[in-house]
Amino acid sequence: MTVLSGSSTTEIDAPISRCWAVVQAIEDAPAWQRGLERVEVLERDGEGRPRVCDTINDARFTKVQCRVRVEYAPPHRLTVTRLESEDIDQMEATWELEELPDHRTRATYRLAVDPGPVPFMARPLINALRPLVVGDRAGELARAVAARAG
Repeated sequence: MTVLSGSSTTEIDAPISRCWAVVQAIEDAPAWQRGLERVEVLERDGEGRPRVCDTINDARFTKVQCRVRVEYAPPHRLTVTRLESEDIDQMEATWELEELPDHRTRATYRLAVDPGPVPFMARPLINALRPLVVGDRAGELARAVAARAG
């Protein structure tokens, strides 16, 4: 059962190609994604893109280590799925980019995490963390895209 999930959407004043360049640069994500501390590439696909990575996320109360698989559907969708983790049972994150008129892009980030069995007493903590899971991830992308253009 997914306990934590959410999404974040924004419109970015940049073409989809510039947004995709930032989204697919998985190794650079810790520089602009709050809470993502490290990405270590373990395996690359035929195009040289990260395919399997070890990640460390700061979940405020603990560090979450996770081995993930990255799937690319350029320039519209990138999916990150948990392969192994002692800290969480399931995780899937997706970026969806939609081309808009006037060289703008709508970016949506979705995250669903199942941390595994949660003791009854921890439910209030989970509820308090729910809005923090996704936060303003799409806004972070917009700022990263603007920084690359500058």
